[in-house]
Amino acid sequence: MVTFLCNFHYFKLLKMNKKGIVILLAAIFCTISAMAQGRKGLVFNEVMVQNDSNCMDAYGKRHAWIELFNSTRASMQISNVYVTNDKNVPTKYGVPRGDHNTKLGPLQHVLFFADNDPGKGTFHLSFDLTPGVDNHIYLFDADGKTLIDEVVVPASLPANCSFALKHDGVSGDKDDDNVKFHPECWEVRDGALLGYITPGECNKVESTNSSVEKFRANDPNGFVLTLMAMGIVFSALILLSICFYFFGKLNEKKANRKKAAAIAQHAPNTTSVKGDSGEEIAAIAMALYEHLNAHDKEDTILTINKVKKAYSPWSSKIYTLRETPNLKTW
Repeated sequence: MVTFLCNFHYFKLLKMNKKGIVILLAAIFCTISAMAQGRKGLVFNEVMVQNDSNCMDAYGKRHAWIELFNSTRASMQISNVYVTNDKNVPTKYGVPRGDHNTKLGPLQHVLFFADNDPGKGTFHLSFDLTPGVDNHIYLFDADGKTLIDEVVVPASLPANCSFALKHDGVSGDKDDDNVKFHPECWEVRDGALLGYITPGECNKVESTNSSVEKFRANDPNGFVLTLMAMGIVFSALILLSICFYFFGKLNEKKANRKKAAAIAQHAPNTTSVKGDSGEEIAAIAMALYEHLNAHDKEDTILTINKVKKAYSPWSSKIYTLRETPNLKTW
């Protein structure tokens, strides 16, 4: 019984947290996929075997160097990968832990010096490269068995020239079981006519804006650019006019609604009045008839109308006062 209740409670919690579990599983899957994609996205990008006049390390010395590139859109920690020039010894140099510079951002480069002196720091390998021979370089994952990338630098590479990918991170098709070197994706660069040497930077450097150059060639006088600018300006003005018109209409409707609500709020409360009965209407009609019609000729009815006169004998004082006696004087 107790086991049944525990199982029931477990399944109830599982049902309640179903959404959370799905989100957790999706996050774990995405993390694993990103890690796997990140390992595949770490590639050799450029190599120089004989460095007599190129970049120097932090100690002011020139050595052969190898450039790695994070071709993914996510950050990557490379402190657990191995770089070697001997496929039979895959763990020849392991990138040490604890250095924050081993975390590569998206599409970021990092430079390793092949000087056979790892005591100088994290980015100094435990082997060197030999001019005049084919140099095989391999990149292994943290298990020391999974090959991530490889490159074969030809023996014909001149001094102070680099062997670089034509496009950053594009080293040919790869799959989990077959990592091969594709020489057609690489080229020799001499820093001048054959291309720029870019340690720690993007391999493809554009000195001019091709789009601007094409536009300038197609429109040397600038007429098209002028029409485009005018079209953009007038289009913006028309759009603003339409917006102002509709906003004005909306505000007008809003003001009318407020005005109607205010009038309705202050209007007297008129209720429907019942119609008068027939008796009341008859009594009112009779009263009006009696009031509006004179009836002097009718029997037993006396109508006294007020007569307005300036003189009336009834109010004359000559009939109420004694005559003033005439006094004779002797």
